[in-house]
Amino acid sequence: MEKPADEGTSMDGNRADRLTATLTGAFSPTVLRVTDDSAHHAGHVGARGAPGQGDVGQTHYSVLMVSDAFRGMARVARSRAVHAALAAEFGDVGAGGMHALALTLRTPEEHAAMSR
Repeated sequence: MEKPADEGTSMDGNRADRLTATLTGAFSPTVLRVTDDSAHHAGHVGARGAPGQGDVGQTHYSVLMVSDAFRGMARVARSRAVHAALAAEFGDVGAGGMHALALTLRTPEEHAAMSR
């Protein structure tokens, strides 16, 4: 499994590590890449240094996950399952909640076809 990439700072622990642990437990992925994109969203809600947000950070993430658990699931159902698993990470951005999550969710066969 690929290691997570994180560029954020600690806030009650590292969110990328929590996301990785939660997703691993829920989906047993063969590939999992969690990337903190917060630094690329300067000025957006929840981004570090955004107007009125202070130094929040760790709010914008991208996830690439490949799992057998997605077999037979429509794209929307996959996304809903991931959002449900990570529900505790969302919430008030001013209080440290996650604001944005970009998902790429594939079965092993879909991932293999994309890698050709």
